[in-house]
Amino acid sequence: MPFFSHNNSEIYYEVAGSGDAILFTHGASWDHAQWRPQVEELSNDYKTIVWDVRGHGKSTLPDRKVDSEEFSSDLIALLQHLGIKQAHLCGLSMGGHISLQTAIRYPSYVQSLLLIGTPFTNTYNWFEKLAIPLNRLSSRFIPMSLMASIQAKTLSTFNKNNADYIKKSVLSIPHKQWVRIWDAVSRMESKEDLHKVSCPTLILQGDHDTMTARQQKEMANKIPHATLVYIENAHHATNLDNPVQVNNLIMKHLVSLERS
Repeated sequence: MPFFSHNNSEIYYEVAGSGDAILFTHGASWDHAQWRPQVEELSNDYKTIVWDVRGHGKSTLPDRKVDSEEFSSDLIALLQHLGIKQAHLCGLSMGGHISLQTAIRYPSYVQSLLLIGTPFTNTYNWFEKLAIPLNRLSSRFIPMSLMASIQAKTLSTFNKNNADYIKKSVLSIPHKQWVRIWDAVSRMESKEDLHKVSCPTLILQGDHDTMTARQQKEMANKIPHATLVYIENAHHATNLDNPVQVNNLIMKHLVSLERS
């Protein structure tokens, strides 16, 4: 199995197809398999790369405090490991925020962004400023089995076939490890840096995803060269709820850049 070492972690990845590279980053508590519908179609025309963020899936996590800056550093290290000088970055939720921060911190590596259900801050309003610290604390006491069940029931309401995948990916993470991961993820902040994104950006929002709707709308207004499109019949697991529309929009985005 393909792994590479970086910052005391073994990072798992998979590559399929050839051509311009598009790197997919999954949501928190999920893994690389989230992107199977996209890889199956897009790898016919592009080099598709999926990976497990440290602490998720097959990737390991060192026994210390997790620093969210390592997420984008790992992403760049993966591109360097594969000899890729520039790639399109596609991510959902946490994976979108990692992709966004990579474009801000390492702009020369990013050809374009595709952000799905992506937050850019954990302090968006007074509610988040109160709720996120409580959520961070409660994660210490909620069993992974309960979290897996809740996610499976609420985050992919338009495609019940995704429940088994969601449960399996969440349950693969040891609870103590998840607490450290979530502590880092829930502190990621990019609200003062959105204007620094210099690449073309496509923002996709599930029409029933209330978790990120306001942040994505604001992100579309503050990121130069950004376009917001709503995905029909989709919740937070947007790319799994409606893979056909998501794939079509990704392809349209990539083709338009090739022609420009």
